[in-house]
Amino acid sequence: MSAPLLEVDNLRVSFPTHQGRVEVVKGISFTLGRERLGIVGESGSGKSMTGRAILRLIRPPGRITADRLAFDGTDLLSLPERKMRAIRGARISMVMQDPKFSLNPVITVGEQIAEALKVHASLPRGEVRGRVISMLEAVRINDPERVARLYPHEVSGGMGQRIMIAMMLIPEPDLLIADEPTSALDVSVQAQVLDIIDNLVTGKGMGLILISHDLNLVARYCDRILVMNAGEVVESCKAGELENASHPYTRGLLAAMPRLDETREELPVLDRAGWGGT
Repeated sequence: MSAPLLEVDNLRVSFPTHQGRVEVVKGISFTLGRERLGIVGESGSGKSMTGRAILRLIRPPGRITADRLAFDGTDLLSLPERKMRAIRGARISMVMQDPKFSLNPVITVGEQIAEALKVHASLPRGEVRGRVISMLEAVRINDPERVARLYPHEVSGGMGQRIMIAMMLIPEPDLLIADEPTSALDVSVQAQVLDIIDNLVTGKGMGLILISHDLNLVARYCDRILVMNAGEVVESCKAGELENASHPYTRGLLAAMPRLDETREELPVLDRAGWGGT
């Protein structure tokens, strides 16, 4: 059996308050191979902080601790920042929430995608341009030559998301962390963007962490699911077995989702009394 791509053991993220340090991620543990892992939970559950902590994007006075946080056998917490920067983007990429707004408004789309490649590889200008056009085609953008010359404000929201995905994937990382990558898009465009991510991830044999509050979406695109509540993992299961989840928080999330054949007058309200991690 091959070694896991990512090892997370007892990961904790905390921030100072007037009452002392408060943990927003409370000792979660999991491993990831070249597979698709979904992390789901409500806003404030700690799922985005988990993704940022893996890339060491939590800055002081925030604090990250773990018994082990390793990528491809390398201890991430002990790496100097210079070596950590070499891993970010090149080997681990992250698509942030509302990724279109992460684009630089005064630099063309093509230049920004090219920059993401040139930071991590020394290639001839012609090869860089060819890779940029190929990557735009891979994320299903028509007329990539024209789009490469546009500025971010000249593209739609869905196209902006695709451009950001292209930027994150052009260095051909081993792991992609996608944090609510389609939260600002229409449902029909969401499916298109997620299909693109899924095809690129599976085609290149990458690992994927898909962070979302949408259980059905994660169950469709992932192999395994972690359910987080109040900074803890309360349930872990195969995506195909989500309907059989046993933790009351997961059951509550499932029950609160509306259905096309809905007959209930009211959706149930989550009852958090007594809930906690397992």
